[in-house]
Amino acid sequence: MGPCDLSVVLKGIALPDDPRVIVGFGTSDDAGVILLDDETALIQTVDFITPLIDDPYEFGRVAACNSLSDVYAMGGTPYSALNIVCFPSDLFGVDVLGEVLRGGTDVCSIAGCRILGGHSVTDKEMKYGLAVTGVVHPRSVIRNRGLCEGDVLLLTKPIGTGIIATAIKAGFAGEEVVGPCVRSMTTLNKKAAELMVDYDVHACTDVTGFGLAGHMGEMLGDDRLSVVLDASAVPLLPGATELAGQGMIPAGRYRNEDYVKDRFSMETGVPREVYDLVFDPQTSGGLLIALPEAQGERLIRSLHDNGISWATIIAGVQKSGTPRILLQRSR
Repeated sequence: MGPCDLSVVLKGIALPDDPRVIVGFGTSDDAGVILLDDETALIQTVDFITPLIDDPYEFGRVAACNSLSDVYAMGGTPYSALNIVCFPSDLFGVDVLGEVLRGGTDVCSIAGCRILGGHSVTDKEMKYGLAVTGVVHPRSVIRNRGLCEGDVLLLTKPIGTGIIATAIKAGFAGEEVVGPCVRSMTTLNKKAAELMVDYDVHACTDVTGFGLAGHMGEMLGDDRLSVVLDASAVPLLPGATELAGQGMIPAGRYRNEDYVKDRFSMETGVPREVYDLVFDPQTSGGLLIALPEAQGERLIRSLHDNGISWATIIAGVQKSGTPRILLQRSR
């Protein structure tokens, strides 16, 4: 969920209060959470995307990973899902749709999430994703707010998928760029989520359409804190900076900049390509985790030991007169 989707419209509609709702649409949290009983809360989220890559099976995997990620960001476990399909049947045969659904099913099997069915409509453009239900203990819900002075922000995946997808569509991306990008997008945030719950996580979100800076802005909220982002520490997908320098910039990058421009500043000397990348809209990005500095390096080691090699501490949280994000030049 986010400030540019249905939650904006719903804020103008009077809905009855319900004490069972732990997380609703009033914030920019990744998913909704409703209490089932004293030991169980349900996480509910929905997401679907258009193809970023040509391979239908890999597209299905990317879309499923992207949909499941919101549950992981809330500290939960995906339980069941429904397919959401928009399919241009006049352009593609059902074999293509079968490969998309096979990709999504394979990812859900790895996640331990059962697909129960779904719904499809005919459309002019392919779209695929999942409506996901997850489970979490009511006291273990992780929100995207709650940063504290002295926290560090840790990112578990590299960024650059939006720029690379733009280059793929333009025919400018070779396999040396496409391969690592697809591997990143088809990697579940499952293990990272399982590891982070053993630490004092103050806030978490997954980095998706609003880009790294946009999701940092949501984590800040109205708190009088500043996030100091180290340009040299942000993990970048291979080829992303070169493609950004060649002008492979998606339109969403500019919308994301507009979203946080009133609270974003940058030191002189930051490469333009890095500036573009922190606003780059991501698909199936990593978890952005806030926790005390004293625990940050321990979580990094644990992530690395479990194969999450891109995980990096990229920012620190300080007191500030107003909520702000500062992009520092490389140190």
